[in-house]
Amino acid sequence: MASYSMHTLLITPRIWGPCTRIVRNIHVQQKASQLGQRLLFSTTAQISYAKPASKRGGAAPVEEKALLGRPSNNLKIGILGVPNIGKSTFFNALTNSSVPAENFPFCTIDPSEARVVVPDDRFSWLVEHYKPEKETPAYLTVIDIAGLVRGAAQGEGLGNAFLSHVRSVDALFHLCRGFDDPGVTHVDGSVDPVRDLETIHYELLLRDIDWLQKIHQEYKVAANRSGSGGTPVEKKKKEDFATIDKCLAWVEQGNDIRTGDWTNKEIEVINQQYLLTAKPMIYLVNISEHDYLHLAKTPEHSAIQRIQDWIDEHHPGDLLIPFSGSFENQLSLFNDSPGDKQTVLDDASEQVGATVASALPEIIVKGREALNLQQFFTAGPSEVRAWTTRKNTLAPQAAGVIHSDFERGFIMAEVMKMDNLKDLGSEAAVKAAGKYYSKGKEYVVEDGDIIYFKFNVTNKKK
Repeated sequence: MASYSMHTLLITPRIWGPCTRIVRNIHVQQKASQLGQRLLFSTTAQISYAKPASKRGGAAPVEEKALLGRPSNNLKIGILGVPNIGKSTFFNALTNSSVPAENFPFCTIDPSEARVVVPDDRFSWLVEHYKPEKETPAYLTVIDIAGLVRGAAQGEGLGNAFLSHVRSVDALFHLCRGFDDPGVTHVDGSVDPVRDLETIHYELLLRDIDWLQKIHQEYKVAANRSGSGGTPVEKKKKEDFATIDKCLAWVEQGNDIRTGDWTNKEIEVINQQYLLTAKPMIYLVNISEHDYLHLAKTPEHSAIQRIQDWIDEHHPGDLLIPFSGSFENQLSLFNDSPGDKQTVLDDASEQVGATVASALPEIIVKGREALNLQQFFTAGPSEVRAWTTRKNTLAPQAAGVIHSDFERGFIMAEVMKMDNLKDLGSEAAVKAAGKYYSKGKEYVVEDGDIIYFKFNVTNKKK
């Protein structure tokens, strides 16, 4: 049985056991036996595959594993779940907003969007070190999506519109209800977090099956056409048909796209489809304030353990974080007064005899990691700023996040490592120690780099 702490439940990836199979007629049945082991593909992992060694010998070059999702730095994470489980309350606490959070289904219809500051001790240290005139931290864009109900894939509960909102985000906080409160109704009449989990996953899977079946028929026509003629679009469909066929078979077996072992070429095709089950997912369980405050002393919690067991069986490696929407909402009232907020936390810690902290900072950071985002810094007396890139971004593309001219006229990136600056105390000392590096176009920017870009633009942009 997996153990968990007050804030983080991180399960080591392993091979799946028996899973649910969905056949083409959308009939659900249990697999009779395991059909063979497969490796999980984690959307947050950076995996390198060795190419065959060259005939001249030497080390074999490696190919970076492509990432599922849009190759963009403006990525969004959505809050997903069935109605009346605390999504809007969580959104308000997370983003310091005030969207309606009422006790009836579909209180939220149009998605709400807000940005939240990503807590980062490195950024805080740079601000303290440089004492700049301006400071600009990194942000995470969060969207509150209305609740999905059983039958959403067939249009129930405004399902078509809500599923389109899921398609528009790049990762998901899957929120589950783990508290009993007779004053807060449940759309299914009772609190059962595993049932809710399966409802959401089933609806997302059905929508992907429906979409891939349509695309499959369209691409199959092109694939069956003899000869090498046709328009470029038809040729592309013919080329991509094998991947679409493989994806359809995968989801019809009850598998999420994000758990497949895909080649880089296949990932390129998959990313063009914006499939719902391709999105990375973090599970959040909303428990009562009392249960949250006592987690450190009494970690046994039936709802948390049931959800964890379900994750272990169906999506091993995914993250589960417990929190209390009620407690976080109260804390958010003191966002403008950090001293008073800390007093509330200290009083709660004294009351239960264990350290109590907000779960929101970790949720924000983990959400950012699920999007495969990292940040580099520009720092000086005028401004300390965090810039967002996806992992494995090359230096010219990172420069382009600041301004397109920086990428177009890229010359080099001068890089300091955060640890070196902390240890040596100043840029001058870093340079004197030979740890101020000049990097070219092939440099892969690392999380936490402090960078100064040199560029020269002499020609007009084409």
